[in-house]
Amino acid sequence: MGADEQTIEPPADRAAETPGTATTAAGATTAAAATASLHKYPIAPGYRVNVRSGPGTNYRIVRTLPLGMKVPIYCQKPGERVTGPYGTSNLWCNIANGQFISDTYVYTGSDGYVAPRCD
Repeated sequence: MGADEQTIEPPADRAAETPGTATTAAGATTAAAATASLHKYPIAPGYRVNVRSGPGTNYRIVRTLPLGMKVPIYCQKPGERVTGPYGTSNLWCNIANGQFISDTYVYTGSDGYVAPRCD
């Protein structure tokens, strides 16, 4: 180690964090670290789900999810009421920037919100 280098040990309350995650001075993890640890939820078995540009079937199809896919849910918002394999709901899940799927096709284990509300 050179004369200008030093080793800084993380505070004891940070020791349990996953190696490689960056934190701000306030203790919030970076977006990249948060994304890496985001829970993914399975799509209903046997369904290829259309991903829409907004929370309803009147929005354009952006892509179609393959069978057996798991998706992150970044936020959720109300939209068109849809019936799917997991019931009827107006709740839509944001799975990527500008990409939504009906909550009725995602197994979240809940009939309500499992992520923050989208702005």
